[in-house]
Amino acid sequence: MAGIDISLLFNSSSAIQIIRMRNAAWVLPFLYDVFKENNVFFISETKLATHLAETLAMHVDGTEDLEEAKIEFGEDEESRARKYLVNWVQKRVLQDFPDNDGNTQYQLSAHTEKIFQWFQTLGRRDFVGTESRFKMLFSSLRDIVEKTEDDRTARLEDLKNKRAAIDKEIQRLEHGATVEVYNNAQVQERLELFTRLCYELLSDFREVEDNFKGIHRSIVEHHTKAELNKGAIVGYAFEAYDALRNSDQGKSFYAFWDFLISRAGQEEWRELTEQLLDLLYDRNIEANNDFLQNIKTMLLQQGKSVYEANDKMAEKLSRIITEKEIARHKRLRTQISNIKELVLANQQEDDITCGIAVGEPVSIKLIMDRKLNLQQKAQSVVITQPNNADEHIADMERFSRMINTSFIDKKRLWQKVEDVLKQKQTATLKEVLEINGLDNGIPEVVSYYSFVKDKGSRVQILENMTEHISINEEQTKFIEVPYLLFSRKAN
Repeated sequence: MAGIDISLLFNSSSAIQIIRMRNAAWVLPFLYDVFKENNVFFISETKLATHLAETLAMHVDGTEDLEEAKIEFGEDEESRARKYLVNWVQKRVLQDFPDNDGNTQYQLSAHTEKIFQWFQTLGRRDFVGTESRFKMLFSSLRDIVEKTEDDRTARLEDLKNKRAAIDKEIQRLEHGATVEVYNNAQVQERLELFTRLCYELLSDFREVEDNFKGIHRSIVEHHTKAELNKGAIVGYAFEAYDALRNSDQGKSFYAFWDFLISRAGQEEWRELTEQLLDLLYDRNIEANNDFLQNIKTMLLQQGKSVYEANDKMAEKLSRIITEKEIARHKRLRTQISNIKELVLANQQEDDITCGIAVGEPVSIKLIMDRKLNLQQKAQSVVITQPNNADEHIADMERFSRMINTSFIDKKRLWQKVEDVLKQKQTATLKEVLEINGLDNGIPEVVSYYSFVKDKGSRVQILENMTEHISINEEQTKFIEVPYLLFSRKAN
């Protein structure tokens, strides 16, 4: 990066413009407390405005720069809070979007996420580890070289050396050698690096989401151009989507996402997390246990936002196509009406100057003409066999009508969910059942999905994702159900 690039970035970067705001000294700490302290990804307009009004009421004179948000002197806290929210969206500090019920929700923008990441690097750290970072760099360097080497002989030699080193380690342990393990300082250093990378990864999801939203805006801009037809808009949409998915960032994201939602990946992550928490407890190492337990769920929620951006793009494309079709049909009906008017106006005329003169007679062949046939047609009997149903449940609401769930105590089921959420920020159906067990088989599993309607603000189904629930103690029978996610009630 050259000096002129830094100068351009200083004047054009939205993140830098946010830091240069006159109210940044109290705005950024307020947003960090709201979103980052409790790992909140989005918050409703009503809650955020109320919380902001309470904060403004505690400000001393001179804390706020009223001119920046065009606030008039003497306005009450509620009115000022509403104006601040509008101003923050305009300055790209926050992003607003409607939820399924049409209510406005707010989340941090990618620029604000980058600012908080940068602030974390500026803070003074009592412990600065270098060993794990150097080993990670060295491992990355080795991985790049090994995975780009196309010489078969060299690759075989490298694999044989690794196998020899593993065999040597096995023999050393078989002869009673001491197992080499990390000490507390090494564990703490690697844990700090892992936590920081998790936060950076969560911020990267927001940036990928912004890229999809950029595609949406481009589709709208192309739609406003009258010279573009339906085919051009559809072609642009698919080309833009393919370009993003096949880009370096898109390939990296989708490879990570496919691993995260896979059953093997989730199970391995859960086991490793439990082993890590046990290790930290045994060695009395301080850590943010809530964050470590819920990082997988937070990654799923942020990744789900990216897929929702895809759905929004498809919805926008469908609406554009529909609008084009309606306009085309309207023009076609107008043209047909004009032709009918001409026919009616000229039906009494003897000599109409229109038509085509043909010198030779034309043979007319009616493809669909029905021939005379005196023989009775034999009736064919077709027996339709029903297809086998899929061995998984796709619609839990319809499936619940087929079985009797009246004997299930739903209050007791929800209490089980509440007990699990006292220890965790979020929990899946599988995690709830692993802790509390299953007393009434499949009907009890289906009853949990009734909370999607009854407790809509705290229960959601992640689309295109399923999980396997064991329905017997021996864990020999499983049922594949949609991925059900419960969340703790917001304070």
